[in-house]
Amino acid sequence: MSGCDLETSLLPSSGWFGYSLQTGSLWSSAVMAAGRGEFFQSLLEGLQRQPAQRVPETGQPIRGRGKPRPGGRFPGQGRGFSGQRRKERQRKVATRSSGGETEASPRAGPTKEGSHRKSSPCKLNLLESLPSEILVKILSYLDPSSLFCLSHVSRLLHQLSNDDVLWQRIYTSEFGSRNWRLKTSEKWMEAEDCWTSRWKRLYFKSMAGQEMNKWRKPLKDVSPYTGLPRQTEWALRSLNVSWELTLCERLGQEHTLEQSQAHFFESSVIVHWSDGIHMKFHHISTIQLHGVRKDPRSSIQTRKPNWRSLILKLDAGSPSLVIGKDRLIKVLLLQPGVIVGVWRGKNQVAFIMISLHFHKLVEKSLLGSPACPYSEPVELPPVDDADPDLGLHGYSLHFVLHNTGTEIMSGHFQQLFCHKAQIQRGLVELKVIQRSDLSQHRSLSGSIRLPWRHEDMKGAVENCCIMSLTLLDEFQKPFWCVSTPIHITMAKKAWCCDYSGHDFQMLYRTADGEVKMLLVWLEEQKQFFLTGLTVCIPVAKVNKRFSREY
Repeated sequence: MSGCDLETSLLPSSGWFGYSLQTGSLWSSAVMAAGRGEFFQSLLEGLQRQPAQRVPETGQPIRGRGKPRPGGRFPGQGRGFSGQRRKERQRKVATRSSGGETEASPRAGPTKEGSHRKSSPCKLNLLESLPSEILVKILSYLDPSSLFCLSHVSRLLHQLSNDDVLWQRIYTSEFGSRNWRLKTSEKWMEAEDCWTSRWKRLYFKSMAGQEMNKWRKPLKDVSPYTGLPRQTEWALRSLNVSWELTLCERLGQEHTLEQSQAHFFESSVIVHWSDGIHMKFHHISTIQLHGVRKDPRSSIQTRKPNWRSLILKLDAGSPSLVIGKDRLIKVLLLQPGVIVGVWRGKNQVAFIMISLHFHKLVEKSLLGSPACPYSEPVELPPVDDADPDLGLHGYSLHFVLHNTGTEIMSGHFQQLFCHKAQIQRGLVELKVIQRSDLSQHRSLSGSIRLPWRHEDMKGAVENCCIMSLTLLDEFQKPFWCVSTPIHITMAKKAWCCDYSGHDFQMLYRTADGEVKMLLVWLEEQKQFFLTGLTVCIPVAKVNKRFSREY
């Protein structure tokens, strides 16, 4: 039965207007819960609007009417529609509308206004006057999302929208029949929240599990080369995941920016924002990065708010480092790994660039909340008491140097170790490329530069690039993953005697670890050679991971 037929069936021979208001009020509440009831709300307000109340007549003097006549009436009072003639016409109309019933005589006095308010159908709770069966039947025409929103309107609608039979039909139409068996935990939940339908909880639980299985199953295929899921890029693209940047000014105003470009690589993605930035750098107080999954089916008219998962929150007032410049902009580095391009001489932001590592990136972009980031579960390796050097050997490193368009250097290094005697300054040093071994030296293809773009303008900052590092333990589990900008600086002293060129270095140092690279610039070949690479991890991090006391 359609909504129109249902409304017609509810109309008795008398009181048509009251029941129309009841049905219109219910349908208006249901439609407004879905965000589409502006028209019905305005129509209902027009039906329920009361005529303006007349001001009761008193015997007090009215300015401009002279002295009162005998009886307390002023000159001109009672004439036209404001006096006795209006009362007589209203009585005649009331007598005709009541089917010939005789109106009370004027001596009986006017009807009390309080009794008129009590009898008005617009002032009653019209929703409660309908039977619950009819209300549930009306709610059965709503989709699950609208039904969920309607449950937050009032207590009555909350109780009706949690009807167990109603949600059982919704679950059966979506997932098919199921033999219900109430578990012990569900019995406890039912006792705590008696208004929540068991089938409603099962529906949302099944929907969440079905949605997560779509992307969790492909991520189980892990590459032995990188130790990361092979289908990370596919999962992010198929789920329509993007990243939004929220810039908070010091005066409290917020600006949300959608990503302009995203460059995917083997173990990381570089996200670029340049459209719609019209603010100075020193006006920014905080920078927030959110992962957003957009619904491709939603249009501009029916766009729903997307779920936002907090990934990064950075204080823009923290110390920044100038890592490069060209003739138009200078590049600032904000830890951890946020690049801000500022126009030279104006201090106005031109672009913002962030490099994100693939490790748990899908979970970080989907499973966090707008205020709290995703908390990664700790997976401790099996404890082997027979190995006295557990946590000091068997490491593997996947190392990549790249920019937004090209890969400068890539390598995979295995069987990295550190002896107990080599632990210094509270760091476990892993020698990846040694200066004394010429066979390990690597040449860097192309120039080290970081391209940028702002609307129709583009350029490149020399001696800057992106470093993506994935360190795996002996169980091939990610131990340290980072993707961050890095820049070249002149070495304080010359350490390489095998090459005739200038010595440079690239340093990265945080609380999670350190990376040190030694470079030599060969003028004849016009390229850099990587002559040394050392990765250092805190010994406290090793002890916590492997339950040791080094």
